[in-house]
Amino acid sequence: MPTRKASAVWEGGLKGGKGSYNVGTGSVGGEYTFGSRFGEEGGSNPEELIASAEAACYSMALSGGLEKNGTPPKKISTTAECTVENVGVGFQITTMRLDVTASVPGIDNVKFQEIASATLSGCPVSKAFAGNVKLEVNARLA
Repeated sequence: MPTRKASAVWEGGLKGGKGSYNVGTGSVGGEYTFGSRFGEEGGSNPEELIASAEAACYSMALSGGLEKNGTPPKKISTTAECTVENVGVGFQITTMRLDVTASVPGIDNVKFQEIASATLSGCPVSKAFAGNVKLEVNARLA
């Protein structure tokens, strides 16, 4: 399995500085500041990158679980919300919430919910959060 890479540069102090990041392939990159991360300023932040990784990983893993069940999906749409909060003496990612809508011919809601729930603890990105971040999923059939 390949090892994936990314890079980031931060210039200046914590609140007045600025940063930029790029993924190894060069296909994704952006700029971030203290305000875009912990406030409402425009720009990117590490948490939205983590949320996009979770949404992408979960969607792909759910597709695999549904296919293994003999009910391959037509489409899976996942939105992830990554919450960072001031906990104790510092900031911490506390919750990752997924909202999933899937078009899956030939499956009943009970079986779909079973597979969706199992996927939450089984996808590789979710496993990285295990024991550190509260994972939640709201999955529904389209």
